[in-house]
Amino acid sequence: MASLKEIKARIASVNNTLKITSAMKMVASAKLHRVQNVAEGLAAYSERLADIAAALTADPELEVSSPLAEPHESRRRAVVVAVSSDGSLCGAFNANVIRLLHAEVESLRGQGFEAVEVWPVGEKIAQAARKAGFDVCDDFRKLASKATSGDAAALAQRLMDRYEAGVIDRAVLVYTHFHSMGHQEPRQEVFLPADFSDLHGAAGAASEHAGDLPSRSDAHPDYIYEPDPRTLLEELLPYTLRMRIFEVLLDSATAEHAARMIAMQTATDNAQELLGDLTLTYNKRRQQAITDELADIMQAE
Repeated sequence: MASLKEIKARIASVNNTLKITSAMKMVASAKLHRVQNVAEGLAAYSERLADIAAALTADPELEVSSPLAEPHESRRRAVVVAVSSDGSLCGAFNANVIRLLHAEVESLRGQGFEAVEVWPVGEKIAQAARKAGFDVCDDFRKLASKATSGDAAALAQRLMDRYEAGVIDRAVLVYTHFHSMGHQEPRQEVFLPADFSDLHGAAGAASEHAGDLPSRSDAHPDYIYEPDPRTLLEELLPYTLRMRIFEVLLDSATAEHAARMIAMQTATDNAQELLGDLTLTYNKRRQQAITDELADIMQAE
C-alpha cells in the first residue's frame, strides 16, 4: 500500500504530465489551423487549374500525349514515396503508414519489380524503412515538417525525370489522408505512370479541405489561351503532378496534427481521471491517518 508521501508525489507527477499534454494539444491545434488554411487555398487553386486542363483535354481536335502517362513494359525498378511525421505522440498515425509501406513494397515485389526503392519523407518512416532493410533514398526525409511548394516540385521533378529516362518504371505515393478530426486514412496511389483522364479527381480530393467551395466542373468557360492550347497543355500536365505532391504533403501534415490533437486530448482526459482518483485516495488515506492518530491519543489517555 502506497504511503501518503508516495501518493502526493504521484499527484505532482500527473499534474506535470497534464500541463504537457494540454500544451501539446494547443500547439497541434495551432499548426493544424495553419496547414488547413494553406490546404484550402491550394485546393481552390488546384480545382481551377483542373478546370483549365479538363477544358483542354475535352477538345477532340487536340491530341496531346505525355511520356509521363505511358506505362513501361519493363519492371526493373519502382519507387515508393512514403510520408510520415518527424515526431511521435500522434497515436497510430506513423504505425499505420509504416504498415501500408510494408504492404506496398511486398505488393510491388509480387508484381515482378526487380528492385523497390523507398523515398521516405519524415524521420519515423525513414527509420522504419532502414530497420526493414529497404533500399532507401534519404534526400527528401526532411520535408515532412517544413514542406514548401518548391520542395514538392523538386521531389516531383526528380521522379518525372527518372521516369522519362527509364530509370524507374513506376512511382507510388503512400501517405495519410485527412477525412475529419476523428478519421485519418492511410492511402496508396500510383503517381507514375500518371492518369490524366480524370483531372478533376485529384482536385476533388484536395477540395475536401476547402469545405463547400463552389465547383465549376460541370461547365467549362470559353477560355482564351496564350500560348496555343497544345503548348499550354504540354506544360500544364507536368505542373499538375508537381502540385499533386504538394497536396499530398499538406494532406499528410493535416492528418498528423489532427491525430496528435486527438492523442493529446485522450491523454489529457486520462490524466484528469487519474488525478481525480489519486486525489480521492490521498484524502481518504489522510483522513484515515488522522482518525488513527486520534484513536491512539484517546487510548493513551
